[in-house]
Amino acid sequence: MTTTAELLADDPLWLILLKVVAIFVFLVVMTLLSIWGERRVLGKMQHRPGPNRAGPFGLLQSLADGLKLAFKEDIRPVLADKWVYFLAPVVAATPAMVSFSVIPVGPEVTIFGERTALQLVDLPVGLLVVLACASVGVYGIVLAGWSSGSPYPLLGSLRSAAQVISYEIAMGLSFVAVIMYAGTLSTSGIVEAQQHGWFFLLLPFSFAVYVISMVGETNRAPFDLPEAESELVGGFHTEYSSLKFALFFLAEYINMVTVSALATTLFLGGWRAPWPLSLVGDGVLNTGWWPVLWFLGKTLAFLFFFVWLRGTLPRLRYDQFMNLGWKVLVPCSLLWIIAVTVIRALRNDGTVTTQQFLIGGAVVIAVLLVATFLIPDRRPEKDTDDVPLAGSGYPIPPLDLKVPETPPRRTPVRTGAAGEVESAEGEEAPHGNV
Repeated sequence: MTTTAELLADDPLWLILLKVVAIFVFLVVMTLLSIWGERRVLGKMQHRPGPNRAGPFGLLQSLADGLKLAFKEDIRPVLADKWVYFLAPVVAATPAMVSFSVIPVGPEVTIFGERTALQLVDLPVGLLVVLACASVGVYGIVLAGWSSGSPYPLLGSLRSAAQVISYEIAMGLSFVAVIMYAGTLSTSGIVEAQQHGWFFLLLPFSFAVYVISMVGETNRAPFDLPEAESELVGGFHTEYSSLKFALFFLAEYINMVTVSALATTLFLGGWRAPWPLSLVGDGVLNTGWWPVLWFLGKTLAFLFFFVWLRGTLPRLRYDQFMNLGWKVLVPCSLLWIIAVTVIRALRNDGTVTTQQFLIGGAVVIAVLLVATFLIPDRRPEKDTDDVPLAGSGYPIPPLDLKVPETPPRRTPVRTGAAGEVESAEGEEAPHGNV
């Protein structure tokens, strides 16, 4: 049987170029539709109509916004580093597109008489390529903040760097259990391994960690700290305008599509039809072009999840965000990997049945949930009343501050016939009080 990698190796040059163009067009169209869908869904959540002017149902609103940005003046700050400032949006957008090249969209099909797979390249280390591209993408954000020559973009870029370091580790750990069960780092191999059961059901904790990490990786609410408007004006892209600003938006939404497609590939069976549709006609819905429909449906479900989070949850504080990554996700992921390793080893020896495996997994998840959310924090509360004030702090008014009494009302004066100033009662007033 021909593997996906061998099938892709025989692709002619024109077919490879066709796939590259198709991926680019798909990501751009998905970006335009995602922006439109997000604004429409948020409008419904907030009892607003949303975009409804440009095109039918407002479908062309995103395209109109892009054209508007293209014709705006391209402003560059005086203190900006010219070349780095120009290349930073490109560095941010390019890795997001490269990551999608290893995602299998469908099975083997025939395109103009050529038998091929709906995937640009099938690498034996496909997951590592995705992690590497996600790490490279943050360089564009860091360089954008540094090259702008402004404090707010610099703070936003530093936040983004810390955010990616924190959640890249948790995302990588969520891949480990998937790799154990699939036995490969190839994305097409992981889809084949889910033929008899999605990893979403077998590895629910890994799925939860990945979903949280992908929201942090894409700088989306409630983890949109690098571009917090209430704190950093516009974040790392404060000083950008015109097409450079549009490139950052393009990179953000392409990242959303890529991580959603990767979640579909790793945990929801990829392009395979959901049960019970997968049983219809001996799996006929898993052949031909039908799987593209299932893949798009699962990806759109994750994109709706992004919008739902933005419309319901407030932004976390920076310390809460870091604590979630380093004190909850990373330790719990390590414990989960140890438990999965032990259970996997016992299953390979034949000493654990499937029922015992599911019970053991449920117990491990329950213990992790109790340890994470239900055990109260036993740290003693600090008594802030006894904390001495810093010498360079702001002056504090005394606690016995009293409002001054109302000053006495001045008596009106008038000028007498002899030119002397007199009070209203007829008494002579001193000339200095006139």
